[in-house]
Amino acid sequence: MTNSIEDIELAKVILAIGTNTTENHPVIGSGVKRAVRLRGSKLVVIDPRKIGLVDFADVWLSPRPGTNVALLNGIMNVIIDENLQARQYIADRTEGFPAMEKIVAKYTPDYVAGITGVPADDIRKAARLYAQSGTGSILYAMGVTQHSHGTDAVKCCANLAMLCGNVGVEGGGVNPLRGQNNVQGACDMGALPNVFPAYQPVVSDESRKNFEDAWGVSSLPANPGLTIVEIMDAAQRGDVKALYIMGENPMLSDPDLSHVEAALKNLDLLIVQDIFLNETGRLADVVLPSACFAEKDGTFTNTERRVQRVRRAVDPPAEAKADWQILSELSARMGYNMSYVCAEDIMREIAAVTPSYAGITYERLDREGLQWPCPNVEHPGTKYLHRERFSRGLGLFSPIEYQHSDELPDEDYPFFLTTGRVLYHFHTSTMTRRSKGLVERYPESLAEINPVDAEKLGIRDGAFITVTSRRGTVKVKASVIDTPPEGTIFMNFHFSEAAVNLLTNPALDPVGKIPEYKVCAVRIEAV
Repeated sequence: MTNSIEDIELAKVILAIGTNTTENHPVIGSGVKRAVRLRGSKLVVIDPRKIGLVDFADVWLSPRPGTNVALLNGIMNVIIDENLQARQYIADRTEGFPAMEKIVAKYTPDYVAGITGVPADDIRKAARLYAQSGTGSILYAMGVTQHSHGTDAVKCCANLAMLCGNVGVEGGGVNPLRGQNNVQGACDMGALPNVFPAYQPVVSDESRKNFEDAWGVSSLPANPGLTIVEIMDAAQRGDVKALYIMGENPMLSDPDLSHVEAALKNLDLLIVQDIFLNETGRLADVVLPSACFAEKDGTFTNTERRVQRVRRAVDPPAEAKADWQILSELSARMGYNMSYVCAEDIMREIAAVTPSYAGITYERLDREGLQWPCPNVEHPGTKYLHRERFSRGLGLFSPIEYQHSDELPDEDYPFFLTTGRVLYHFHTSTMTRRSKGLVERYPESLAEINPVDAEKLGIRDGAFITVTSRRGTVKVKASVIDTPPEGTIFMNFHFSEAAVNLLTNPALDPVGKIPEYKVCAVRIEAV
């Protein structure tokens, strides 16, 4: 997030795209509702489904799945055509505007309506509302990123924000909402295949030298590694022989699960480190029991870049240990001594090698969380980014053309399938399905289908259906509801009994390498 969570309530207009905020990020969703109800903020919701925020929206745009880029270009077309852009901001703080302007020129509301199914007048209304209401905050989540061209859509969000002068200002910004409590922190610490901590690239000679010196090693690899789907492909080919999985359940969360299972079974060695035995752990050669959040010390870095202390409240069960202890002991047995005494030792090393965390210490975190970048111990942390200048100097507009999804409905598979979460369960429900109250609230998987489609197919609410893609078939109970538009069904991925990722398409965004969870083609049949 360029801005802070509290900034959302300071926005004069909020554009929420590809985020079912009230179910996936309910605390932030409450902030959006307060901004609308109590502060008079305007709200534009862009989502194919009639999600909870629609009830609070001034404008709801329901595009066909996978058409975010065309729609965002259409909104920018209106803003430029009607001369509503922040001309001085563009001149002073950005570059690349003419190239972007040239691309969006053809994305007229009428042209975009043909691609997205959104009425041209609604596109104009949304554009005017975002451009004319004052400081605007863009919120997005995996409904933007989990596409074969998700990176393009993120760049379009940045284009739109800069077009109206909404980056580097309080209450504005481009704000991705992280789906789990420490995803931001994991990325910050280098849990990505192409960077060291603080996004220092592994291809950089300087970065490698700095970490070689800090860690006392002679050389570090200069080539980026593989992402999750690429790892599975390599495992099935036999190029990856061993896999160490921590706190992740790819046998439920990854696309095309039949392929994932075949890949994992083809490994020479599978190690799973987790707090419970999940679907992936059942395939493992070795399972290492780790401590949960309440059983260890450390920090989480949340979606607004805020680093917060986690304190051990209870002892871990049996022989379970904190993740860092397991890794340190394993490393020592493999010949490299990680001589940490406690989690605070690791925090000191983080501050030494991670410029954006340099001023963050346990002593300071005892009082309150701190938002990075925090370059020294006198620094108060950074509430919002790019205040006076962009980190790269000038903000860069990107000319982006719309490209359709990798797989579209046809005669054999006439429906869009899109996936996501429900309020009562978390990710692969490794924890939440062990909670009696949550299971009572949402006990089984449901496939949402529009009443018009259900009537055509002879499907009753609560009846079982089969959903079939080119990769597999799932039997699931139907929920006949007007939340999804005609021609689209929605399924969550929390339940192994109806594992939607048996169906999803592993096609990857060429830049971000994220799979296209949000769009694939399926057929539906009554059982």
